Parts: sequence; C-alpha cells; structure tokens
Amino acid sequence: MDRLSHFDDAGQARMVDVGDKPMTRREAEASAFVALSPEVLAALPRNPKGDPLEIARFAGIQAAKRTWELIPMCHMLALSSVDVTVTVKPEGVAIRARAATTAQTGVEMEAMVAASVAALTIYDMCKALDKGIVIREVRLEQKSGGKSGDYRRLPG
Repeated sequence: MDRLSHFDDAGQARMVDVGDKPMTRREAEASAFVALSPEVLAALPRNPKGDPLEIARFAGIQAAKRTWELIPMCHMLALSSVDVTVTVKPEGVAIRARAATTAQTGVEMEAMVAASVAALTIYDMCKALDKGIVIREVRLEQKSGGKSGDYRRLPG
C-alpha cells in the first residue's frame, strides 16, 4: 500500500468502502497497562465506588460495542464476542481485550477501544487517591482474518 486507506486520491478523509469484501471471521486482541502506586493497589478492594476492576471490565465491553460512534471512520460492526480481563500485577493492572466478528472489516479498533476505556475507568475510579496514575502501552497484540492476514506482536 502506498497511501493511507482512509484518504481518497484528492487527500480527503473518507470511510473505506468494504462492500465488496467477503464476510470472514475476524478477531483482535489489544492490551493496556495502568501503573498504580502501592497505596492505590492496596485500596482497590475497598473502593467506595465499587470494584474498579469489575466496573472497568464492563466499561471496556460497552466501549467496544460503541467504537463506531467514537472513531469517525470506523464501521458499525455486529460483534460476536467481546472479553475484557484485568489482572493485578505488582506495579498496576494489566488489561487484555479481545473482540470478534464475522464481517467485511476487522475488529482491531474495537479491541483497542475496549482496552483504553477499561484503563480510563480504572483511572476514574482511583483518581481520588492519586492523580499521578499512568496509562501506558495501549497496543494491538494480535489480529486474525481479513485481506491483510494475521498479525502477532513480537515479544519485547
């Protein structure tokens, strides 16, 4: 490809026409990390707003379903599944988001939006204790299906 797909020959932004593409199974997984202080980690189970990790999971799932409303050139997709997991680590919370569909375009953005919103939700639920929380490493880990084929991030 010699140009970005979301621009026409005149350089105008456009939604890619996927009408002629075949419907195929497509999956994607994204991740994010929320760096938390030891004090915030210790307070997670006692948050007066509820369990931040469970609320973050729900927020990520909901966000994946609404990606097309947030990212201007994304297509509305019927997602067959969305799964968000959150894992407490010594330095913070690791988030993994998986999305799947059978469609004419991929679900990378849905997985990345799910991971991002889950991370933002943890920030929102914990900011009263520490405004210095850092969200980092939001990235696509892998995808399968579609014309461009499979992708897997190399370790490291």
